[in-house]
Amino acid sequence: MRFMMLMIPKGYEKAEPGAMPETDAVEAMMKYNAELQEAGVLLSLEGLHPLSMGARVSFSDGVPTVTDGPFVETNEVLGGFWMINVASKEEAIEWAKRCPASDNEIIELRQVQEFEDFPEDVQEAAAEFKAIQS
Repeated sequence: MRFMMLMIPKGYEKAEPGAMPETDAVEAMMKYNAELQEAGVLLSLEGLHPLSMGARVSFSDGVPTVTDGPFVETNEVLGGFWMINVASKEEAIEWAKRCPASDNEIIELRQVQEFEDFPEDVQEAAAEFKAIQS
């Protein structure tokens, strides 16, 4: 089972462009990342730049509108993510609990929808798109 662990740091929605974490926090996180890698559960991981450097594309009547960050109505943003492959939701939770997160950080766990999770008619509609079948 693949799970995405989403890091949600409170206050990151107001971070200035180019904001970076403290060195000691990065060192602790790298040790955690190494544990995930050594256990063979880590598929990928990435950190994300602040919202102030991003953009949103919304659609109204099929017309795209681009809004540069930060976004006034946002109160939680992603700071980064891990993609892990584990045997169960409980195992994913155990890995999340081991993260050296600070008091202002939350990890949200979301199971990835696998191709075989979809009903047959949906699988047939997506049959030509091989990338989602792996």
